[in-house]
Amino acid sequence: MVDGQSEGSGSHRGSGIEDFVSQLRGIADRAVHSVGGVLPSSLELPTPPGALSAAQIRAIDRSVSAQRMQIAAVVEQLTAVDEQLSVLDGLLRPLVEWSEMWANLEKSVIGLGGRITRDTTSSDT
Repeated sequence: MVDGQSEGSGSHRGSGIEDFVSQLRGIADRAVHSVGGVLPSSLELPTPPGALSAAQIRAIDRSVSAQRMQIAAVVEQLTAVDEQLSVLDGLLRPLVEWSEMWANLEKSVIGLGGRITRDTTSSDT
């Protein structure tokens, strides 16, 4: 009796799934016939979740790669600017030292002799 019940329930399950699928087909057929027998062009089937995830992950991967390339370009530009500043620093140091020496010389000349004035009376006249 148990064997008969399990066989009956197994065949009942199979027919239940078949009934469900046939009902879905009937609903789909009625929907297609209600729009004139042809699927409208604006009706798009949804993207399967697996494909959508793969597309999103691919987009994220491309975005990350692009950002890393941008960072590498910025690092390269900053390295070039740092090298230029190093050269400029090397050129400015002697100029700073020279201008400090000149300022000290001016102070010592002005401090010793007072003002340097031009002689307005010339001996040639």
